[in-house]
This record gives sequence, C-alpha cells and structure tokens, in this order.
Amino acid sequence: MVEDATKLLGEALRESSDLAQKELALFRAEMSENMRTLAMGLVMVIVAAVFVILALIWLTQALVYWLATVVGSQALAALIVGGVLAVIALGLGLYGRGAMAKTPLAPTRTAQSLQRDKEVLTESISKGPERA
Repeated sequence: MVEDATKLLGEALRESSDLAQKELALFRAEMSENMRTLAMGLVMVIVAAVFVILALIWLTQALVYWLATVVGSQALAALIVGGVLAVIALGLGLYGRGAMAKTPLAPTRTAQSLQRDKEVLTESISKGPERA
C-alpha cells in the first residue's frame, strides 16, 4: 500500500511537471505571437504616420498656393499659413504638457492596493488563527 501511494505521488509529480512545462511552452508561444503582431502593428502605424506627414506637407503647399492667389503674394500667403500652423502647434503642445503634468508616473493604485493588503495581513496575523 505504501508502494502504491509512492507510485501515485511520483506519477502526480511527473504529470504536474509535464503540465507546467507545457503551460510554459504555450505561454512562450502565445507571447511570441503577440509580440510579432504588436511589432507589425507598430510598423504599420509608423508607415501611416509618414504618409500623413507627407500628405500634410502637400496640402499645406496647396493652401499656400491658393492663399497666394487670394492675397496676391506668395510670401505673405506662406507667412499666414506658417503662423496659423505655429499657433496650432503651440496650442497642442501646451495642452499635451498640461495633460502630462496631471498624470503621475508613480503607480498610485498599486501602492494603495499593496498598503491595503499589508493592513489586512497585519490584522489577520495580530488576531491569530480564528476557529469556526
């Protein structure tokens, strides 16, 4: 009977080890696939950003040409368009700086959760084991 229990325990340990190894292999494969997908998505976003920048350059140039026909001077049209774009960039930059200043980098929710966990554990240790 002791031999049967030993065999069962050994088999359970081997199967647990095999299961853990298979789960780890599955985790690695899944993470690798996710990272490849994430990298491909990031590359596509970067390429899209390049095309957006090129499109904005061409549209800005077209706006300068059109405004030059309205005001009669290409230099004045370029100054007007450049000034408007500078004001827009300044506004977006100030908005972004304000948004970043409001966001703390420290993980405050995690710190609060850890503090609560510490308090619960301290309280349960100080009370000692309670019997039902």
